[in-house]
Amino acid sequence: MSTIFIIHGVEGRPEENWFPWLKAELEKGGNKVIVPQFPTPEGQILENWLRKLEEYKDELTSEAILVGHSLGGCFVLNLAERYPIKAAFLVAPVFGKIENIFEPTMRTFYQHEFDWGKIKNHCKQFTIFHSENDPYLKLDQTEILAQKLGVPVIVIKGAAHINESAGYTQLPQLLEKIQATN
Repeated sequence: MSTIFIIHGVEGRPEENWFPWLKAELEKGGNKVIVPQFPTPEGQILENWLRKLEEYKDELTSEAILVGHSLGGCFVLNLAERYPIKAAFLVAPVFGKIENIFEPTMRTFYQHEFDWGKIKNHCKQFTIFHSENDPYLKLDQTEILAQKLGVPVIVIKGAAHINESAGYTQLPQLLEKIQATN
């Protein structure tokens, strides 16, 4: 079984969205699931999130699976650039400049040019979920990300930001993909 990290986004917390459901389902299969609380919105910069992850450095191995929602998806890219991991699942991931009040701190996650070769060398399996009607993150940006990673985008129709406010307290499609990897 694997160690699986679930990483929230802006103003996120471990108890929201589909995270508790996914954690419970994965733990039923014998996996260790870690859902850290990262600083947000205060202190929401890449350096602080990396520092927080240091608490779990022994668990972040080449067999770890990372799941990132929204800004958490962009954080997963930063981690895959730094560490070998087994697989990465990005749900409504931030990619490219975002126009919102959090952009000044969010840019620390994406302002550099990613080393796509290193990312793909460190992680052989990426899966991306997005919706065509996400009010915050446009599908065309995610399609650019998917091209850079050489994978398709799995589009969930009418799912908005694939979060609790859009009705998503479970995400069976994601669970199924993770279980197929494990």
